[in-house]
Amino acid sequence: MNSYVNLLRTPGVARIISAQLLARFPSGMLSLGFLLHIQNTTGSYASAGLVLAALSIGQAVSGPLLSRLMGVLGMRPVLLVSTLACTAAVTEIALVPQSVPVSMVVALIAGLVYPPVQPAVRTIYPKMVNSRQLTPLFSLDASAQEIIWVGGPVIVTLVATQIGTVWGILLSAALLIGGGLWFISSPELGRVRIPRSKRRFGVVLSRPTVLLSTIVGFLLIGSCAGVEAGVVAAFGDHGAEAGIVLAIWSIGSLAGGLAFGHVPIGPWALARRMAIIAVGLAIASASLDFWWLAVTLVIAGIGIAPALAVMFAMTSATVKFSDTAEAYGWIGTGQLIGSAVGSAIAGFLIDGSGARGAFWVAIAMAGVGTLVAVIGRRWAPDLRGRDASPIPDTEPVPTQPS
Repeated sequence: MNSYVNLLRTPGVARIISAQLLARFPSGMLSLGFLLHIQNTTGSYASAGLVLAALSIGQAVSGPLLSRLMGVLGMRPVLLVSTLACTAAVTEIALVPQSVPVSMVVALIAGLVYPPVQPAVRTIYPKMVNSRQLTPLFSLDASAQEIIWVGGPVIVTLVATQIGTVWGILLSAALLIGGGLWFISSPELGRVRIPRSKRRFGVVLSRPTVLLSTIVGFLLIGSCAGVEAGVVAAFGDHGAEAGIVLAIWSIGSLAGGLAFGHVPIGPWALARRMAIIAVGLAIASASLDFWWLAVTLVIAGIGIAPALAVMFAMTSATVKFSDTAEAYGWIGTGQLIGSAVGSAIAGFLIDGSGARGAFWVAIAMAGVGTLVAVIGRRWAPDLRGRDASPIPDTEPVPTQPS
């Protein structure tokens, strides 16, 4: 833990982690907030699902596009405009009575302008710490984001059910703009400018590590979506059991990220951590008893944040600095698509085979992710004793006062 204490004492690190977490907190709130609001106003879960699909499609498309645009226009202008536009679209859905097709269009717009905070912060991390601290910083970031997925759904559900669904969405909008402005005003964001990439859009996907991280991220998050659907199906959405199990699972991920954060990353690191997830899910599927899942999902959770940290680190170490934001944008898009696919397949199997069918989906996707990681180990860099910072561009990277 001393490495994390020293890391947080590094000037700006604690502030930038806190700011980006607050700015990204609506990621754990908006989907559920929209679901509750649209279902409440229309009486239809199908209509709510259509609105959520539009939001997800917009986010999947915008990730690499807005990330790439930060290298052209600068991080602050892109983040500011997208934050304001997204907040306006989210607020419109909360306050304006309208038909489902109109809500779908507005949700699509909200997704298309969703602020690329995650690619931005992971791009500037290498400029904030020394090479020895970078891998632990990626691990700390991957672990801390579990707070979003534990606290976000709980808070929005509590507000929506106890006060009103409109207020649940408005709280998400308030955090979106408040956290976004805090992040945008951070001095660290003003000290680094992403140089304009000389490559065509999408070419960064030809980097084996970026493609590997995108595919494995797709399978990992798809697996997680299957688990979430299975747990909710097993315990229902009225009691506290599902929320408790999912919270314990996320805490396992947080603990795993902190425990593995100082471990050097070798070519087999991603495969090993994906294997922990697959084995843990296989054990968990043996019984859908509350206590069994509460204990066994911790095993699976231990591998999640460490696996994400490996993807971030090996991407950082193998692409040019001008391409890192777009690379992280593609990885984020893969994860969003994985979540949608995993949830959809799990839903079909739940209808046919019950909650256990969702766990089959989760195990299969985690298993395939492990296999892909094993095959891709030949392209995974050996970062043991090596700097995980991005490859420098051939021209100087200008800095500017904050």
